[in-house]
Amino acid sequence: MLIETNHPARMQDHSATKATSSPTPPPGGAGVLEPFGAARLAPQRQARVLEHLRANLFVDIQALKDELGVSIATIRRDLTELESRGLLKRTHGGAISVNQVTRDSANAERALSNAAEKARIADAAAAMVVSGDAVLIDSGTTALEVARRLAGNDTLTFVTNGADVVAVLAAGGARRIHVVGGEYIDVNHSFAGPLAADMVRKFNVDKAFLSVSSVDVRRSLICTQKPEFACVQQAMIEVAQSVIVVADHSKFDRTSLAVIAPLERVDYVVTDNAARGLVAGLQDKTKKKFVFA
Repeated sequence: MLIETNHPARMQDHSATKATSSPTPPPGGAGVLEPFGAARLAPQRQARVLEHLRANLFVDIQALKDELGVSIATIRRDLTELESRGLLKRTHGGAISVNQVTRDSANAERALSNAAEKARIADAAAAMVVSGDAVLIDSGTTALEVARRLAGNDTLTFVTNGADVVAVLAAGGARRIHVVGGEYIDVNHSFAGPLAADMVRKFNVDKAFLSVSSVDVRRSLICTQKPEFACVQQAMIEVAQSVIVVADHSKFDRTSLAVIAPLERVDYVVTDNAARGLVAGLQDKTKKKFVFA
C-alpha cells in the first residue's frame, strides 16, 4: 500500500551565520503542503471521492483539495487512477460519475424517461419478429413496449417473467402466454432468482428481448442492477436462437453491479440515434450489432 508523505525540505541559507529551515513547494508548482492530519492513504481518499460522486454526480478538484487537505497534484493523481479503473470520468476542473447502477427507479418512473426513444426502439425491435415465432420478453419498460406491439399477432407464442408484460399481452389479445415464476421483485414487477432461471431453461425460443440497466461500452458488457436479475437473463440468452437487447442511449454512460454477458453473446442491440457517438470506438464486428431507431 502506498502512503504519500511530504516533509518540509531542509534548506541552508549560506549567507546567514546559522542554518534555518523552511518548507518548499511540492513538485508541479501547486505551492501547497500536505497537512499532517490529511487523509494520507490513497484508497481512503479515493473512497471519499466516490462517495461524493454517488451523492452529487460531479466533484470539483478545488473542493476536494480543501476537504481532504492534500494538494491539487494529489487529487489529480487520484482522479486519473479512478478513471483508469472505470469508476469516473475526468472533466475540466473535476470529474463526473459513470453512474454505477445498484438500484433502479420504479417502472412507473422509468416509463416516462425517454418515452419517445423507447417507442422508436420498440417499433424497430418488433419488426424483427416473424409469423410463428416463439418470443421471450424480459421485464422492463422498453421490453414492455415491444410486447405492446406484438400482442395482437395471434401466430406468436410468448414467454415472459414480467407481470406488466403478461397484462399487456393478455389485454392485447395474445393467444399463447407462458409465465415464468420465481421471486417477485416489485421495483420492475418481475419474477427473478434461481427458480425463475430454472423455469426459463425449460423453453426454447426463436427470439429473446432483454432489458438491461446498462450497456458498458468500455468493457463490452451488458449489465443489470441485481444478481437475481442477471441469472434469469443469462438463462434467456441460453435458450434463444437470437438475442436482442433493447436499450435507449441513457444506458450507455453507466455500468451496473451484475454482469449479464459480454456483448459478443448478443445478436443485436436496438437503441436510438443518440447512442451512435457512444459506440463509435467499438470494433467493427461489435458495432454491426447495433440497430439505431
